[in-house]
Amino acid sequence: TGPIYLNFIQNMLPTLLEDLPLQLRRNIIFQHDGAPPHSSRLVQAYLNRTFETWIGRGGTVPWPPRSPDLNPMDYFVWGYLKELVYRTEVTNVDDLRARIFTAAEKLRRVLSFGVTVGSMRKRARLCISENGFQFEQKLK
Repeated sequence: TGPIYLNFIQNMLPTLLEDLPLQLRRNIIFQHDGAPPHSSRLVQAYLNRTFETWIGRGGTVPWPPRSPDLNPMDYFVWGYLKELVYRTEVTNVDDLRARIFTAAEKLRRVLSFGVTVGSMRKRARLCISENGFQFEQKLK
């Protein structure tokens, strides 16, 4: 629900980000998808007060229709990170934090900038050729 998501971004997310250097935190652009809790009025009001730029329905940068088609994060990265982090039961917040940092470091070694850029270019070309309509089935 909107109130549960709002509680997460107000009270839990800052704790998860506190180890990030201040310069990186200053440059964060918050992005989320079109899930109904993400676009509740409470959440949108908080994001407008907190972030100069945020991507989502009602955000300073609108969430384009079908944009997950353009986002390799949705198709590989999050699933891969979750697989690494939750391979065994998480025992506490410090354990979770350490696992996330370890998984992110492994991901940096596995992925290269070129692979990501190549994937995005392919997706962008397909999106253009399909006039913005769904093209997932053509990615194989």
